[in-house]
Amino acid sequence: MRDDWQPTTAISALRLRANVLDCLRRFFWARDVLEVETPLLGHACGTDAQLDFFSAQYCAPPIQETLFLQTSPEFAMKRLLAAGSGSIYQICKAFRNGESGRYHNPEFTMLEWYRVGFTLTDLMDEIAELIRTVSAPYRTLEAPQRSSYQDVFVQYTGLDPLVFCVEAYSACAQAKNQPEALNLCGDDHVLWLDYIFSHFIQPFLGVNAVCLVYGYPACQSSLARLNLQNPLVTERVEVFIDGIELGNGYYELSDAQEQKSRFEAEIAERQLKDRPDVVMDERLLAALETGLPECAGVAIGIDRLLMVLSASKNLSEVINFPFDRA
Repeated sequence: MRDDWQPTTAISALRLRANVLDCLRRFFWARDVLEVETPLLGHACGTDAQLDFFSAQYCAPPIQETLFLQTSPEFAMKRLLAAGSGSIYQICKAFRNGESGRYHNPEFTMLEWYRVGFTLTDLMDEIAELIRTVSAPYRTLEAPQRSSYQDVFVQYTGLDPLVFCVEAYSACAQAKNQPEALNLCGDDHVLWLDYIFSHFIQPFLGVNAVCLVYGYPACQSSLARLNLQNPLVTERVEVFIDGIELGNGYYELSDAQEQKSRFEAEIAERQLKDRPDVVMDERLLAALETGLPECAGVAIGIDRLLMVLSASKNLSEVINFPFDRA
């Protein structure tokens, strides 16, 4: 008799998840942020060259079409913002093909919220407050930390992330006993930044504290506005605790033509890399043309947050039925 019918979590993990979800809803209720739901199955998907998507066939003869499970509720939530919803949040499932491992499951739980009238600084303040509130019953975190992407890059590698030099980046990887980096990254600036950051910087971020890293290079941010003082960086923030990335946020891009150009560039990059075809979200672009209010938004991975709160070593300890038991 097989025994893989059982969940991989303890019953205490079920209670932790329920309590955290309740705390999140009370947090946003107190701030008059509206909870919403948007489709998980859509006609379009993102264009990010680093992501793969799940597709499904819709059949209602004579109609047959390919639909996509959403990697994030972002696009539909922005359509609600453009329709006048005001500040909103959502707790939902999201799906990313090919992602599996200690910190990844192809189906995961996401918290995403948008605050109308917020700057990126305002959003960072609220992220820190939310995590402090949710974490309080389970662990005491030190004061939040804030650093620019450029500062932490220089601090841990001596390299400037805004100035790409294959020789310098390769020498850094060689010095840190990662000779395979050159073959993996080639002359792709974005791949080098991701590799160096994840291997040599991220493990040291947010030791028993919320660490907010902001001002990412423009080449890495499809959905964030460019910084007005320095167009080489964007108004983007990522959230870390104990070296684990928990979330990604933006001061949201609202220019429809600029967004379309970025989508087209990503689609072209996907084609060069022979990645699966995607469908650009024309409804999002129409919403942006109508007018997206000034806002900032962020997505937080609930499963990873639960890992941090419970000192778990693997997502399977906080997800009842991970991919191999789904």
